[in-house]
Amino acid sequence: MIRLFRVFIPTSVLALLLSEVVLIYFSLIFASLLVNDLDPEFFLMEQDGLFRITIVVISILIGLYFQDLYNNLRVRSRMLLVQQFSMAIGIAFLFQALLTYVNPTYLLARWLMIYGSVLMMVLLPVWRLAFLRLVFSALGHISVLFVGTSSILSEIGERVSLRPELGLQILGYVDDGSGDALAKHIPRLGSIDELRAVTARTKPDRIIVGMSQRREVMPIYELLDIRLSGVHVEEASLLYETTFGRVSTRDLRPSQLVFSSELGPAPRSVAVQGFYSWVLALIGLTVLSPVMLVVALLVRLTSPGPIFHRQTRVGLKDVPFTVFKFRSMRADAEARTGAVWASRNDPRITSIGKYLRLFRLDELPQFFNVLRGDMSFVGPRPERPEFVQALTEKIPFYRQRHFVKPGITGWAQINHKYGDTVEDTITKLEYDLYYIKHLSPSLDLYIIVNSLKTVILGRGAQ
Repeated sequence: MIRLFRVFIPTSVLALLLSEVVLIYFSLIFASLLVNDLDPEFFLMEQDGLFRITIVVISILIGLYFQDLYNNLRVRSRMLLVQQFSMAIGIAFLFQALLTYVNPTYLLARWLMIYGSVLMMVLLPVWRLAFLRLVFSALGHISVLFVGTSSILSEIGERVSLRPELGLQILGYVDDGSGDALAKHIPRLGSIDELRAVTARTKPDRIIVGMSQRREVMPIYELLDIRLSGVHVEEASLLYETTFGRVSTRDLRPSQLVFSSELGPAPRSVAVQGFYSWVLALIGLTVLSPVMLVVALLVRLTSPGPIFHRQTRVGLKDVPFTVFKFRSMRADAEARTGAVWASRNDPRITSIGKYLRLFRLDELPQFFNVLRGDMSFVGPRPERPEFVQALTEKIPFYRQRHFVKPGITGWAQINHKYGDTVEDTITKLEYDLYYIKHLSPSLDLYIIVNSLKTVILGRGAQ
């Protein structure tokens, strides 16, 4: 695993990305040899052929990104894989069409694009399938031995089985005597008393400790000896964070947060975030003001009531503030029910409101909240005081999300669907804690880029 933008990315994903970039360049350069009578060096260097090809490569990579082809490498269907590559190449053709209006000198020749695209349609799917079958085995896996039967070990095991690109191989687990068992596909290799023997027999690269009961059961001296012998030993919560991108709250102890060397927010990162959040909000208001004017007119014309919806939310250090949104529900939506979560196909949503929510257009007035200093561009989504009080009583560590400014978008929003249950709230809290722990400009950039994809594709709205 490689850490980029404060996010753990499997090495195999980066290897696949780089190899497919090479294949796309090869396809287009080879096609240029078939189409052009010119000297290849003259075309690529003197006629800016390499630059024009690079434009196509970038547009195809954008298409692959929007098809989620690097989020999960498991191929569900070969036909679907071909369709996804076709869509990505189709986006490249759309970029080429756009260039005819912007700067035609950067266009690739028609037959070069056609020949190159045909070659890519053959090479890319074949290479993707070959990579999954051969390259994973060539790169090898990190062998892992579980110690204990904690529920998060079962989740990690399930995650690893669904995400082969993580490069982990679960050898099995050592039973801690709690009476629980892990998933059926994870074999039991022995009891806690046999830890030394099991380790010597299986020779794991890592030992992951996730015990249901720690007191008087944790084989601390055996683990210390194994660690000193060269085997990496870590708590299950650390591997959970790496593989899921969130902090597990079930086995989380306050001391883990207190003594964490990475727990944010660092004052410098917060100061820098405040500056670029203000700049981005100002740019957003300037660029999107025509869109906001159209949305305001549509809200006014399609339903009676005010254009803006003002609502009290809990902000930094539990200080309440007024959040601004375009109204997407009836003006009397909560007259009878009081404060309730929105639900799927909520009857209170207006005819235009469902589209505003789908593409997050109702959130645009929150640029004003950022300019006022109530919010950041990125951060945990602010919640209403009525819900905060109830959730704080039910969910441990819920208040800790209020130690950074709330945001227009966040780590939870790009990783988890909208939910209206306590379980969904716990999952989003785990993402929020990960964000607070790793708050940085690079992570904010990653979230903003992925939020654009979420908005464009209309995902997760309710």
